[in-house]
Amino acid sequence: MSSSIKRVVLAYSGGLDTSVILKWLEDQYGCEVITFTADLGQGEEVEPARAKAEALGVKQIYIEDLREIFVRDYVFPMFRANTIYEGEYLLGTSIARPLIARRLVEIAEETGADAIAHGATGKGNDQVRFELGAYALKPGIKVIAPWREWDLNSRERLMAYAEQHNIPVDYKKQGTKSPYSMDANLLHISYEGGPLEDPWTEAEEDMWRWSVSPEAAPDESETLTIGFEKGDPVSINGERLSAAELLAKLNERGGAHGVGRLDIVENRYVGMKSRGCYETPGGTILLRARRALESITLDREAAHLKDELMPRYASIIYNGYWWSPERRMLQAAIDDTQGVVNGEVRLRLYKGNVIVAGRRSEDTLFDDAIATFEDDAGAYDQKDAEGFIRLNALRLRIAASRNRKPT
Repeated sequence: MSSSIKRVVLAYSGGLDTSVILKWLEDQYGCEVITFTADLGQGEEVEPARAKAEALGVKQIYIEDLREIFVRDYVFPMFRANTIYEGEYLLGTSIARPLIARRLVEIAEETGADAIAHGATGKGNDQVRFELGAYALKPGIKVIAPWREWDLNSRERLMAYAEQHNIPVDYKKQGTKSPYSMDANLLHISYEGGPLEDPWTEAEEDMWRWSVSPEAAPDESETLTIGFEKGDPVSINGERLSAAELLAKLNERGGAHGVGRLDIVENRYVGMKSRGCYETPGGTILLRARRALESITLDREAAHLKDELMPRYASIIYNGYWWSPERRMLQAAIDDTQGVVNGEVRLRLYKGNVIVAGRRSEDTLFDDAIATFEDDAGAYDQKDAEGFIRLNALRLRIAASRNRKPT
């Protein structure tokens, strides 16, 4: 197809789609394929991808454990903004793509590759996230997206191609494959397709992998105390943990109590609505804890401005602009507020709920001498309220005197 492409770095999972893509790239472009498999905490062994790539004749195979980098440098910065897309989605898939895109570009530079390739379809958001990231980091990079070029647009055609080209596929396993399209990392696991394509159909209980249903959760609550330093979580119940360890532990504890399940219809970048189910137990816990700590450490107007900026920040991440100047600008503003977000939050997990049971910080702005309902010893003069109420009411009184009364 293109004699200028001699070597391609492929984002490779080892599954049917990317195994077919590997062979298709060799056939269509006559190029050498280098595979890259990222371990982002998807909960499955990634090492089998090496054996599959070797069986397909790949000479250069990259398999990398990026769990700590992923959580520390991508998830936690995003969470400093308390980021939620369209009021519900914690962006578990979206935030993983910038890191994969960066490593694809870096490996291409290390190996002298002419292009990178991915297995995202032309209907989804991931094609946008991978490619915007790649172009931001290396503007002249060539990106190959087979799903936008080939005619293998069904599982049956993919299986036929695999059989024709002796691509090893476990047919029995494929026949019992989950009907859902799933994506997992340390932040979440997502489910799309299959029965979920009907938004009226309730998700089957045996679909969920990380959590029990709230109804089946223990009858006793569990208490966790999460420690924060400069906006990032650093400990659970006094035990300091790495970023990846901390999120993994919260996933385990939250899932055991039915925390973090979502069933939403989101608006995709490409214009369609898409129904998906998500499990994000650790992320749900962390966002609840962060907001509780910020409630006593952040200035009121700074906190309100953060809330106003958050939807814009969330859209930037969702739409693939992690490496954009606007994201870096917003990140700098958000991070500037986080130096005082230090302390501890006590939470109780109970049947799908995350209940704040206490928060404390040496940087607190909460002053009980002023806020008390008891005698404040003159710390607050209640007569002061009269003046600002009269000033704020002035325009309303003028309008009403001109018969512009609200209806």
